[in-house]
Amino acid sequence: MELQRWTEQAVEAAQRAGRIIRAAWLNGDTEVRYKGRFNPVTKVDLESQRLIREVLLTYNPTHDFLGEEGTPHESGSEFQWIVDPLDGTKNFAHGYPHFGVSIGLQYQERIVIGVVHDPVRGETFTACRGGGAFLAGRPIQVSSTDTLERALLVTGFGTATGRDYAIFQSFDEVSEGVRRDGSAALNLCYLACGRLDGYFQRNLWPWDVAAGVLLVEEAGGMVTDYGGGRFQLDGRQLLASNVHLHGDMVRRMASGNS
Repeated sequence: MELQRWTEQAVEAAQRAGRIIRAAWLNGDTEVRYKGRFNPVTKVDLESQRLIREVLLTYNPTHDFLGEEGTPHESGSEFQWIVDPLDGTKNFAHGYPHFGVSIGLQYQERIVIGVVHDPVRGETFTACRGGGAFLAGRPIQVSSTDTLERALLVTGFGTATGRDYAIFQSFDEVSEGVRRDGSAALNLCYLACGRLDGYFQRNLWPWDVAAGVLLVEEAGGMVTDYGGGRFQLDGRQLLASNVHLHGDMVRRMASGNS
């Protein structure tokens, strides 16, 4: 497989989309409409996805494409691009500078490429399966934090339940803090480069996490479901850590979930 070439194409698409997003954000062009009660979309989401889809399918016309916005392109290919054109739309719509572009490439149900671009900070995270994880071309790795007492964690929830709050409180009581900043893609990137130590969230979609999960794994981290079982891209729940904390996080997840 031509992983390096596809990674370069994904970086091109993500950075070009990022320029559209950043320009709109700086100009205050963040008008939003709602696909559902808590599900916003802006014209920038749509413009970003159109550009990304055009770039990737022009290079790879036989590949499939799944994006958060619009109709999938499906031909039965073994390759599928999985894209969130603006992860953190609520942040973007409020002018809060924490959002990004996420592009993953799946081959035979395994993510083989992950690219996440932060247009505000100008940071681009990349990973190829078996080839490590990188920020701006430099290798990154997860933190060495080995106790929850010294860990900085992150989560997210749109429509929280009592269960979500119980789990949140359980972790917040024993860690240095639990952040909730509104971008699954960047949460996973920050875990991959050691800025965060653990991450948990439910009700995720494949485009939220496809790229970031590979980044964490290639940076030496671990990704499972809440019970410590095999992570499924369509499983709607994720527990990720720097490996050292994973057993404790699984146990606390169980106690907070009871």
